[in-house]
Amino acid sequence: MRLDSLFYRVAYRFGKPRWDTGEPRPELEALVDGREPRRALDLGCGTGANAIWLDQHGWKVVGVDYVAEAIEAAKARALTAGSSARFVLGDVTHLRTVEVGGPFDLVMDIGCYHAIPANLRDAYTAEVAAVARRGADFYLAGISDPPATWRLLRAQGVNAAELRRRFGTNFDLADERAIGPVGRASQFVLYHLVRK
Repeated sequence: MRLDSLFYRVAYRFGKPRWDTGEPRPELEALVDGREPRRALDLGCGTGANAIWLDQHGWKVVGVDYVAEAIEAAKARALTAGSSARFVLGDVTHLRTVEVGGPFDLVMDIGCYHAIPANLRDAYTAEVAAVARRGADFYLAGISDPPATWRLLRAQGVNAAELRRRFGTNFDLADERAIGPVGRASQFVLYHLVRK
């Protein structure tokens, strides 16, 4: 088992991880405002707050996470909320083998990619491209420069230059904006990519 996988399993099993507030991200409403609800994929969905919110606003949503404890919590939360969002246990670097379906009109990653080790990022890129419909919006938010403790888990952070390099064949980077500080040394940045 990878160290990062163990870390997330322990975090969800023995407490409420500080990154999982149980509320949808405040930027989510602005991202979908004025859009016709279609099919959405939430990568690294955690306990499902964003996916359930989208479902409650008419979207057909699939959430995927590789932490069983998070997926079980997401399913329980969806049941309580009367949501039909579907949650799948699986690795975001193997989307096609975990049967998420597709193609999707909206793909979201709020805090997943920035923690993926560099040697797995090309697989992630290929999988996202394979399940995103042409013209799909892909919103990816992450920490630009993770703290030193994250580096023990091989987390690399995220920046526009890397996204252009890794995703440029299949996606255009349409926009980027800081959506708030994280600690003292890093920014949480939202990137909008569009499937070519």
